[in-house]
Amino acid sequence: MSIKANIDNLLTQLDYPLNDSTKKQLSDISNNTKGFYDFANHIFSLKDDLKRIDATVAMSNSNPYLKIKSNSKIDLELKEFEEIVHHWSSKYKVDVKKVENKNTYYITGKNS
Repeated sequence: MSIKANIDNLLTQLDYPLNDSTKKQLSDISNNTKGFYDFANHIFSLKDDLKRIDATVAMSNSNPYLKIKSNSKIDLELKEFEEIVHHWSSKYKVDVKKVENKNTYYITGKNS
């Protein structure tokens, strides 16, 4: 059985509290991200893949996107982080934008 991606389920899976503020923030992100619900179910598996290498999917506080971020300082984990992000974005045809000088990507939307 798969989890249906909606605002409440996504917030829960991303470890956020369910309140008006987080619901509005994720709603704004979904509205700003092209084709968000076409790939939203796949965010759950991405988060699970990233967990073991000290990386996560979270809401950005500075841009209206979800971000994929690694907190690792281990070269091997950072390399694996890059591979996971690129494989996931290619497999589900999702555009990601690398943040300069950071181990962070924004999920900007479904490929055209």
